[in-house]
Amino acid sequence: MQLTFALVNELSTSLPATATRRLQPHARHFAEVTSTDYVAALLERGKERAAAERLDVAFRQADAEALPFADRSFDIALSTFGVMFTPDQERAATEMFRVVRGGGRIGLANWTPDGFICQVFKIIGRYVPPPAGIRSPALWGTEARLTELFPECRVKTSRRIFNFRYKSTDHWLAVFKNFYGPTHRAFAALDTTKQAALEADLAGLLERMNRGGNGSLVVPSEYLEVVVTTPL
Repeated sequence: MQLTFALVNELSTSLPATATRRLQPHARHFAEVTSTDYVAALLERGKERAAAERLDVAFRQADAEALPFADRSFDIALSTFGVMFTPDQERAATEMFRVVRGGGRIGLANWTPDGFICQVFKIIGRYVPPPAGIRSPALWGTEARLTELFPECRVKTSRRIFNFRYKSTDHWLAVFKNFYGPTHRAFAALDTTKQAALEADLAGLLERMNRGGNGSLVVPSEYLEVVVTTPL
């Protein structure tokens, strides 16, 4: 049987090379893989990477809250630190459920509320409050919320650790200020004085959580590995 995969909002929250590595095993074993994102420029980068790896992957611009696919189009849908950032959580979950066949699976990796990345978000929130009425993305990293979002499904979770590895605190700050959406937008919204204060707070968090010792930065960040099995 030929499996069909959908990668939802993959490129907006991770480097195209990273997203491409996740789909390599499936594409190399003759699965039909479709990768989606709402940012056209990132899809182009993903295409370049897939071509370099000689992977047969379809790329399509799409909104995770309104996926342009028929009901039950895929055997498996995956999202790694992507769909958790959609404004309408219920709608995004419903869309992933809709496009997966009965007995299929939805695989997610979501940052947990107490992990490093969500601590970064809490610091940012002190300087740039989140939009009113939008539920925290960190809720996707809790078993209780996932059960609410996928009420008809079997939800299995495991806590995992991803280690951020950088040359130094300054190196992490430079990368995240320029290339990671939430931090990039936060710094862009602040004046010079508040930018310096935000940078100092983030640097303090990095130094407290650093497990790399002198001369390097290794920061563990907990995430929830999720497998949702849809009913037949």
